[in-house]
Amino acid sequence: MFDIHREELDWGGRTLILETGKMARQADGSVLATYGDTKVLATVVSAREPKAGQDFFPLTVNYQEKTYAAGRIPGGYFKREGRPSEKETLVSRLIDRPIRPLFPAGYKCDTQVIITVLAHDLENDPDVVALVAASAALTLSGVPFMGPVGAARVGFIDDEFVLNPTVDEVKESALDLVVAGTGDAVLMVESEAKELAEEVMLAAVMFGHRHFQPVIEAIIKLAEKAAKEPRAFKAPDVSEVEHKVKEIAESDLRAAYNIKQKQARYEAVGAAKAKVKAYYAELALGGTAVPAAQVVSEVLKALEASIVRWAILDDGIRIDGRDVRTVRPIVSEVGILPRAHGSALFTRGETQALVVATLGTGEDEQFIDSLEGTYKEHFLLHYNFPPFSVGETGRMGSPGRREIGHGKLAWRAIHPMLPAKHEFPYTLRVVSEILESNGSSSMASVCGTSLALMDAGVPLRRPVAGIAMGLILEGEKFAVLSDILGDEDHLGDMDFKVAGTDHGITSLQMDIKIAGITEEIMQVALAQAKDGRAHILGEMAKALTTARAELGEHAPRIEVMKIPVDKIREVIGSGGKVIREIVEKTGAKINIEDDGTIKIASASGDAIKAAINWIKSIASEPEVGQIYEGTVVKVVDFGAFVNFFGSKDGLVHVSQMARERVAKPSDVVKEGDKVKVKLMGFDERGKTRLSMKVVDQATGEDLEAKDKAERDANKAGEAGAAE
Repeated sequence: MFDIHREELDWGGRTLILETGKMARQADGSVLATYGDTKVLATVVSAREPKAGQDFFPLTVNYQEKTYAAGRIPGGYFKREGRPSEKETLVSRLIDRPIRPLFPAGYKCDTQVIITVLAHDLENDPDVVALVAASAALTLSGVPFMGPVGAARVGFIDDEFVLNPTVDEVKESALDLVVAGTGDAVLMVESEAKELAEEVMLAAVMFGHRHFQPVIEAIIKLAEKAAKEPRAFKAPDVSEVEHKVKEIAESDLRAAYNIKQKQARYEAVGAAKAKVKAYYAELALGGTAVPAAQVVSEVLKALEASIVRWAILDDGIRIDGRDVRTVRPIVSEVGILPRAHGSALFTRGETQALVVATLGTGEDEQFIDSLEGTYKEHFLLHYNFPPFSVGETGRMGSPGRREIGHGKLAWRAIHPMLPAKHEFPYTLRVVSEILESNGSSSMASVCGTSLALMDAGVPLRRPVAGIAMGLILEGEKFAVLSDILGDEDHLGDMDFKVAGTDHGITSLQMDIKIAGITEEIMQVALAQAKDGRAHILGEMAKALTTARAELGEHAPRIEVMKIPVDKIREVIGSGGKVIREIVEKTGAKINIEDDGTIKIASASGDAIKAAINWIKSIASEPEVGQIYEGTVVKVVDFGAFVNFFGSKDGLVHVSQMARERVAKPSDVVKEGDKVKVKLMGFDERGKTRLSMKVVDQATGEDLEAKDKAERDANKAGEAGAAE
């Protein structure tokens, strides 16, 4: 019934199995990949004909995690998987990025790649396995795909590279890097690092590239046994259209790309395109057959790319007049929003990010429901890209894949520089609002986030900056561009983003639009990015060089205390009654952890102090000899009862009210008075004995101790005189 084919190889100390012919046989391509006990099914379906008027390649990649893969039931009311999680969105992008450049130009058939995690052993992250499975399924499908692609995860533990580290090993690693590519070149890199040098990062990429070559060989062997016949595909001949478009628009486009200001340039480019469209519209009115509109648009884009690219390669001059290494003018400002805990406005050329940092408590942590289980995240970074930032109208709604991906990239760049949670017990939320965009708004978000957090008083280990590098490659000739514009990204061959400190790289992301790049090009890009990053850090330092010494006026203060574990129940109270009362009466937020750690937060120092004293009164006992501030709750003939330690009251006998004789206690105190008392001890019946007369009621000084010190000093003086 089944015609099963499989390939096995030992990869990173575990067995990788690629199997086809048993599952999802009606798909164009289907591969079940197994690594350890993690199993991932990848399927490919591509339409036979493009839709009428289709002017782009409609490739969709959907990575989905089923909770049954880890033996769990989904949370929420419906108890089933819902919209894609952030992890699923990020892995979908991770797979899309290296496979998209390997489809031939002109292929426009609707193509869908669906990858489903069927089993997760909680050791091997499914993301790399999913990318390998998707590559294998595409290679078997018969779709015109210039693969296969291989991928690997690289860790760096004890100064050694580790191939495909486990989930636990990644937590101990100084590097978490995923690299994908073909047999000859690298196509995609995604990473987070703990300030590693450029040389280490480049070596990590090449280590991964070498070690996924056996995977590519296994996919080729599987294809030799099970691949479908390649689909016939021939890109349409548009040479005649190219000749005519060049004749009509080349000079106008060259002039347009000499305009440095973005909006004016776009208007001039639009006018040149309109001239071409008007020419073909006139032909059509006369009954002459004309090429499809999307063909003309593609030819125009190719002509634009050629003009921009060769101007850079031949003359070294870019669209806005810069050379290949110069970074656009930068203005950094902090503290621009009065009520925010921290804020920054970072402007680089025509790209601008308003970044706002907010400090919260443990109650504000985000619960993440993943295959590995539920955990809490205390650092959140959200990126928003409204359409007005590029002078357009557009949809406003929940964040798309781009927003999630750019936000995560900035998160990875900043995350290694955050203080340890026990040193700075705040939940941190950063929002980057892109107000203008003309190239690398994600790296502007990195710079703005660093400044906003420092403005909020978050003690980052060091400031972080980011820069986007581009590439123009024609044959053997290439140019690496620092701080690329939007047009250079759109018309170029690479988007290479590098973020880090003056000590090293914290995040690196690379996407290639061609068949891959070499080690030499990456080496040049990393070296050039290092210089650019140093320049940007210098410009940021004009606004702020380190975290502010104190938190912002409106930020919550958090104090941490610890109580015995067996006292937690008493602090919480039956049904939470006690803790709710403390919160209600003091106004402080309180978070109690299982080990007895209590975090108390409020913008008011008095509220924190009141909550701490209240909790201490429940979880500990008053100490004999200590001085406390209390409230008179009752006056009687023989003294006054004072509430001095939480709910504990004690008696100040009339003889202990003042140094002079007191006839009536009511002559000294009345109910509601605040007094300072010293705990003298307990009588034979366990009753608390307090004294006011041994405490200076104005300063809280221990007069008894003061008198003793004076007596001791006098005795010492008399003894010295006698000698």
